[in-house]
Amino acid sequence: MAAPGKCILVTGPPGVGKTTLVMRVFESIKSSNPNLKIQGFYTSEIREGGERVGFEVFTLDGRRAPLASTTISTPESSRWPAVGKYKVDVASFESLALPELQVREDTDLFIIDEVGRMELFSSAFFPAVLNILQSNIPVLASIPVPKFGRDIPAVARMRNHPGATVFTLSTSNRDAVKEEIYTQLVDSLRKS
Repeated sequence: MAAPGKCILVTGPPGVGKTTLVMRVFESIKSSNPNLKIQGFYTSEIREGGERVGFEVFTLDGRRAPLASTTISTPESSRWPAVGKYKVDVASFESLALPELQVREDTDLFIIDEVGRMELFSSAFFPAVLNILQSNIPVLASIPVPKFGRDIPAVARMRNHPGATVFTLSTSNRDAVKEEIYTQLVDSLRKS
């Protein structure tokens, strides 16, 4: 069971700044605690000519791989699962993200951006997330808002996890939420 402050979830509508907030918290923690071992990944949009054409996944040390695209058209990609207009490259995601989610004795904090529909096409992804939650290592993760009032079952499990604290982000509360999350994580890192 995770203690309060051990599992911090950030949610909010698309485009509100969940990834930006998660990365700002990560950068603040890293600069104030340079010796911490932080593992995980984040996602970023791929834009061409002002239009979003896909997503990439990045490790915290800067390695990257494709996550989803509207522009890839190969015999292999025709079999990939889709979220809206995006084809999800599960193998690419798994090869980069899953090693970052391995629980190790020296890990101080996990960053997971995000636990969403694209990532959940990987059958190994959510078990890795659950393993992290059970490890009692602090985690900061972003999750999507329920669509049409319905949560993704895996996301609902995280939201209802003992010790999970959910912050709903809006344009008006971003700075305050960043400070609150930073404070909670630093406190939980001191107690680890």
